[in-house]
Amino acid sequence: MPALVLLGAQWGDEGKGKATDLLGGSVDYVVRYQGGNNAGHTVVVGDQKYALHLLPSGILSPGCTPVIGNGVVVDPSVLLSELSGLNERGVDTSKLLLSGNAHIITPYNVTVDKVTERFLGKRKIGTTGRGIGPTYADKINRVGIRVQDLYDESILTQKVEAALDVKNQILTKLYNRRAIAVDQVVEELLDYADKLAPYVADTVLVINQALEEDKVVLFEGGQGTLLDIDHGTYPFVTSSNPTAGGACTGAGVGPTKISRVIGILKAYTTRVGAGPFPTELFDEDGEALRRIGGERGVTTGRDRRCGWFDAVIARYATRVNGLTDFFLTKLDVLTGWEQIPVCVAYEIDGRRVEELPYSQTDFHHAKPVYEMLPGWSEDISKAKSFADLPKNAQSYVKALEEMSGAPISAIGVGPGRDETIEIKSFL
Repeated sequence: MPALVLLGAQWGDEGKGKATDLLGGSVDYVVRYQGGNNAGHTVVVGDQKYALHLLPSGILSPGCTPVIGNGVVVDPSVLLSELSGLNERGVDTSKLLLSGNAHIITPYNVTVDKVTERFLGKRKIGTTGRGIGPTYADKINRVGIRVQDLYDESILTQKVEAALDVKNQILTKLYNRRAIAVDQVVEELLDYADKLAPYVADTVLVINQALEEDKVVLFEGGQGTLLDIDHGTYPFVTSSNPTAGGACTGAGVGPTKISRVIGILKAYTTRVGAGPFPTELFDEDGEALRRIGGERGVTTGRDRRCGWFDAVIARYATRVNGLTDFFLTKLDVLTGWEQIPVCVAYEIDGRRVEELPYSQTDFHHAKPVYEMLPGWSEDISKAKSFADLPKNAQSYVKALEEMSGAPISAIGVGPGRDETIEIKSFL
């Protein structure tokens, strides 16, 4: 059976939660492989809406085992709060597995994140202030705290001391903040040990054994391709690798075990935070997309910046991820426009450019070159097959598929779990 990667093909917020949940009933494991509680998924089940931040979307599927992999950074308080909220709503969370090698977001990581962003002023990145970046920095600098460290007080204390040796110097001398006490941090972290213990596991072993037993494993990215630390619009990116390659390192599986890579693609484009965005709209159309699409960040609560579909970005996502399929979401939001612009290329310093420029300067100055496609006015939320869509909606989907370089195998026509047209099975 296949191992699938499901990831965002734009700047995130494409509707990965809906796609993961759609597949959740058919897969045995859903593995979150990077990011932290700076990501968010909204999943609608019947008349119930669930906002997930750190937990894999598969936690809402009774037969599925949700896994938080080693590549994720975990804020214990957020994780426990999210689990408690789901339990109160009758969701069984007992099958969750948490990698002992996942790094922990400590209180001082959150503090450093907030004061650093504030210090940057107009040069700020647009971080969520949740300690994600500083935690990944500690990981790379080899002073990070892992989940397994909670179960050895001596090691935990040594690691916190090592991390705070430098951080307290920065906090007190550069940012004029009070130093953080080692004992206080250790005590707070140890308080989570017993609460997390039922979930902690050797997830690399579990996942690989599942694949050897022909189980279906779905690897879920937290953010979008253009937010990848290596392949995104640096420096306005996240601190990890949501691209397909990140699934291998963030979950501990070899690339030969990945059989399908599905990109989630919104029928228009949005992004949260700072950074270049060629098709961004500042007019009534942009406000209409935001209002109709409910474009407010699940985790951040910030309004998303909205723009028309960008085929240049979609082609780039296909290339760097090796996408085999697209799941096109929120097609219903475009109902009512007489014509719908689609960005097919950029104009940079008078030149037409059809691929994403590698230069940050060029991308910052890119202007969209639009092709106008006919719109539709019919309600598509009840469509059950591709043939049920209005002709112009069908043409729009086919045009996006041709421009993006991979087949569109499913289409979201509404927020509900059942408001999806499946053209070709992902399994």
